[in-house]
Amino acid sequence: MKPFLILETGTPIPRLRRHGSFGHWIRVAAGLHGRQVRHCRVLDGEALPEPGEHAGVLVTGSGAMVTERLDWSERSAQWLRRAADAGTPLFGICYGHQLLAHALGGQVDYNPRGREMGTVPVELDAAAGHDALFSGLGTRFDAHTTHLQTVTAPPPGATVLARSERDDCQAFRWGDSVWGVQFHPEFSTGMMRGYIQARSEALANEGTCHQGLLRAVKPAPLARRVLRRFIHVAHQRHGKG
Repeated sequence: MKPFLILETGTPIPRLRRHGSFGHWIRVAAGLHGRQVRHCRVLDGEALPEPGEHAGVLVTGSGAMVTERLDWSERSAQWLRRAADAGTPLFGICYGHQLLAHALGGQVDYNPRGREMGTVPVELDAAAGHDALFSGLGTRFDAHTTHLQTVTAPPPGATVLARSERDDCQAFRWGDSVWGVQFHPEFSTGMMRGYIQARSEALANEGTCHQGLLRAVKPAPLARRVLRRFIHVAHQRHGKG
């Protein structure tokens, strides 16, 4: 069975680094063993491999902004476009979601509705009912979020699958093997609380009480199920070789 590739585009906030890297969080949440995964730290300039060598590719979140057009980010976007065109299963999370949208011709910018943070209800569009990752999950589920930028225009030909009060593109599918999710299916409640506490001063400056966000944090098992379904789908479609 081919391994999965995780593109590391960022690192956790200092207080949560004792729990490992973003790639480690995603691997554990996805139910993958260490031997089933390869990591590529693109933010450190590590060379990208051939996409066909892997069952699927997952792209992490980041403290960077897609609109900064950093060299490593733009190189990764070009690589992701080639991988998408080749039919490689791709799954982007937060920054990874935005980077995929950018790579495929969509638009990314600061969210005009401001920061989205905490456990929020995600509303599923009708198209989600026929999607391999989202079908059968009902009309809404809770998910953990923390971001300032968003996909302001999905890629041409993409299908929006979910939205929230502050974000009109919480998830999209492009073709039949590429998904992006703005939320963090790999976050535990402890990780979500850690990010809220770390952003307490910024939230206060924006007029948001971080204590209220902390009280609203709850488990998000259906969001994590979306991630695990991607692993299953990728194994089915391209995982053997």
